[in-house]
Parts: sequence; C-alpha cells; structure tokens
Amino acid sequence: MKTNHLRGWIFVHKWSSLVSTLFLFMLCATGLPLIFHEEIDAVFSENEQTVVSPIEAGNEGALLSLDAVLKTALAERPDELPLYMSFDIDQPVANVTTGKTASSSDSEMSFFPIDRRNGDVIAPEVAEEQGVMDFILRLHVDLLIGLPGMLFLGLMGFLFVVATISGIFLYAPFMARLRFGQIRRERSARARWTDYHNLIGIVTLAWALVVGITGVINTLADPLTEIWQASELNTGGAANSGAAYVGKLSSIDKALATARQASPGKTIQFIAFPGVAYSNDRDMAVFLQGETELTKNLLTVVLINAASGKLEAVQDMPWYMKALLYSQPLHFGDYGGLPMKIIWAIFDLTLIFLLGSGLYLWKRKWTKHAVDLAETD
Repeated sequence: MKTNHLRGWIFVHKWSSLVSTLFLFMLCATGLPLIFHEEIDAVFSENEQTVVSPIEAGNEGALLSLDAVLKTALAERPDELPLYMSFDIDQPVANVTTGKTASSSDSEMSFFPIDRRNGDVIAPEVAEEQGVMDFILRLHVDLLIGLPGMLFLGLMGFLFVVATISGIFLYAPFMARLRFGQIRRERSARARWTDYHNLIGIVTLAWALVVGITGVINTLADPLTEIWQASELNTGGAANSGAAYVGKLSSIDKALATARQASPGKTIQFIAFPGVAYSNDRDMAVFLQGETELTKNLLTVVLINAASGKLEAVQDMPWYMKALLYSQPLHFGDYGGLPMKIIWAIFDLTLIFLLGSGLYLWKRKWTKHAVDLAETD
C-alpha cells in the first residue's frame, strides 16, 4: 500500500474511532443487560408462566373469545374506543388498549390485560418494576431525547462501521511480518497493546460489522415505519386520517379466522383497530408473525373490513421494513436462544476491551508527541 494511502486510512481510523468511542462505550454497557432482557424480566416478573398458549387455534375453545375480551375492556372505559389488542406470549392474556380518540397519545391511553381463562382484568405491572430496564433501553436507543438521539446514535454507529472497515485496510500492512495472533511480549508496552488491539479487532470483525450495521438500521426505525404506514396501509382509498371509527365492529374472532386462512402457518402478534397509526379509517389490521426465532419478527398485515368482516388485502412487509425487522434480533443476538446471547455478550465485553486499548494507544502516542515537543523546546 502506498504511503499516502496508508496515512489516509490511519487518519480515517483514528478520528472515526475517537469521535464515536465515548458513545460506543455507553452502547456496549447498556447493550449487555439488554441482550438478556428476557431472562432479567423473567426473574423479576411476578406472573406465573403457563403452558397454555394464548394464540394457538387448538386452544381457542377453552378461552374467552376475543369479542368477549373487547367487551370486558370497554366495560371498564365505556367512553373510550378500542385502539389495539395484543397477546402475551407465555400466558393466555389479551391486552386491550383504549383511548378517547384514535389519535390518543400514549399518556392518554388505557391498558387492560385480560385473562382469557376467566375474564378477569389483571392489574398491570407497576411501572417502577420495569423502570431500570426501560431506562437502559431508552438510553441505548435514543439517549432519552427521542428521534434526534436515535439519529445521532445512528451517526455514531456509522462512524463505528467506518472505523471497523478502515481497520481492515490497516491490519494487513501492520501485521505483514508477524504470525497471526502473535503478541510481541519482548517489545514495549505500546507494541504489545497494538498487537492485542489488532488481534481482537480482526477476530471480532464480522460480529462488529453485523452489530454496527444493524444498529444503524435500527436508528431509522421511526422514519421507516412512518413511510410504511403512509404508503402500505392506505389500501383501496382507505387513508388514515386519524379519525375515530364510529360504526359497529364486526366479530374480531371471525376477522382473526379470516386472517389465518389468508396467511396460514403464522401466529397473531396484535390487532390494530380502524383509525390508529397501524391501520386505516376503514379496516382492522391483523398483524401475523412467523413461527421461527428469526421469522417471528417478519410481519404480514391482513386488512379486514371493520364493518363487514371481509378480507380487503394481505400485505407482506416491503424490503426496507424487512431489513429493519431482521436487524433487530441480529443486533441483540436474541434469535438463537441463550447460547447465542452468551456469545453476543462475550463479543460485547471484547469490544469494550478493544475500545479501551484503542484509547490507550492514542493516549500513549499523544503523550509521547507532547514529550517530544517539550524536549525540542
């Protein structure tokens, strides 16, 4: 490699790393507990798990119908409208969200977890019980400042990817005369740390690129979702104006049966009622997900006419939403069970060491440069 090109890559690697390092430390520190969020939630959850699935068709006869669930929720808030219905994975509970208008903010919504075995309204978990993990998640996702924080972290993630790629171009010339993995223990501390830095960097290369690229994609979740909502859910002239649906709803159970028939081999994730952000003014949107660890994040939207119960459309996610939904499990390593999470955690800790060694090397070089200038003066 020509000297000018090498100096250029050194400049890119140094400054893309230095600018993003502080935020990468934060992302690694907050990402570590988020890798195990399911296990942590299970430890602190007071709810008993059950083997009865809330969404398997074979068990529907033993559970309260979805129409009855909705009726129970609306009896709690007769002056509000149904907005969403979601389903717990590990217990037969349907969660109904209501609001005074279809465009109600999160703080204006009411949330009713309803046990489908007996129709009881379960008291939602106290917010403080989830406070620590919620805080960590928000800090990791948007620095607690919403979309501007997400986009800023996306920029830091992009710089991390640039630093990783530039490191590839620097690895070959610097390690040309050394065996792979060789640590020059007889040399200076700076030389040994350089060898450690290079070794860890090349070993974690593929993982770092996966996590970095998927992290950048995840920071675009809000803009991409808004584009998808505006372009894909406005089917057949039924745009979403945010107006409340005032007509009588057709049977939710029949709508779900129609959706399953239209897109077989999938399970339900949630239902969006007419007028909300994830539907349009006319239809109930039934969101179905895949059944494997990786495909459960890919959604199919089945639009059912809210008044007649007839099938309106079946929509797969566009390519950019598939990229987003695939990137989420890849980023946290939660698609391969606990072994994959442990591997992800080890790489996370290794990246912290890599960042620290990079800072050490920069500080040693800067300190040596300052000493040389002082001696010259």
